Amino acid sequence: MKKTFALTHPQKAPARVVESVKHDVKKYIRRERNKTLPAGTDFWDFDCKFGHTEQEAKVIHVKEINKYIDEAEKLELPSLYLEILAKPATRAQRPDFDFDEE
Repeated sequence: MKKTFALTHPQKAPARVVESVKHDVKKYIRRERNKTLPAGTDFWDFDCKFGHTEQEAKVIHVKEINKYIDEAEKLELPSLYLEILAKPATRAQRPDFDFDEE
């Protein structure tokens, strides 16, 4: 998803428009996570970028999307750019700890 969201609407309150943007993002992420994984992968990872415009977009973590959308609402921006690209990933193995040694 590469999209510029308008945060202003002549007949809707800005808070409702922001809720709509958050809902669209959540729906997209849920839809991508429900797709079947390729063999040898564990989960869907997301590459995300956020900015006031496409040229100003910077890399963020998927968990920070709502925080940045709220920040854009506080700054009363007319629009925001959001890019979310799904990619298959594999979890890293945790190291085994030996708790019996003291």
